[in-house]
Amino acid sequence: MKVNYNLTKIFNNYKGLWVALDSSLKQVISSDKKAEKAYNEALKKGYQKPTLFKVPRENLPYFGFAK
Repeated sequence: MKVNYNLTKIFNNYKGLWVALDSSLKQVISSDKKAEKAYNEALKKGYQKPTLFKVPRENLPYFGFAK
């Protein structure tokens, strides 16, 4: 099953930062310039397995190919 997530709002608000996302990948738990700080802050908030994502500074187009 393929699932696509629209991360436009996250991109607009967190350019260049590491963000920790909840299990739905829709809510930002914490953010920081350093991944470890974003991760540890999410743990302090009670999230056991946050997903880390480095938000790019520029929104570049990507064309993928899959067989």
